[in-house]
Amino acid sequence: MTAVNVPIEHVLILAGALFAIGLAGVLVRRNIIFLLMSLEIMMNACGLAFVAAGARWAEADGQIMFMLVLSLAAAEVAVGLGLVLQLARRFDHLDIDAASELSG
Repeated sequence: MTAVNVPIEHVLILAGALFAIGLAGVLVRRNIIFLLMSLEIMMNACGLAFVAAGARWAEADGQIMFMLVLSLAAAEVAVGLGLVLQLARRFDHLDIDAASELSG
């Protein structure tokens, strides 16, 4: 089986499109679940760009940065889950504007 080389321009265009979709989701949606999913899409787009750049220059730096992005995503999910639970308990809805009323 032969390896297929995808041009880096195509991968970066895909990463840019994914980042734009995630950014549109962050700006448009007010539900915290959709907001967190949009942030995950944006982080995965950044990770894809890092891996593509690392593969282009045959360096492991892209994969190392992607592992950093993965750990950041795990921390974001942990903090986000705490926010979701607090919003659901106190307000019975997941509107992000209600987060300004949280005190703690």
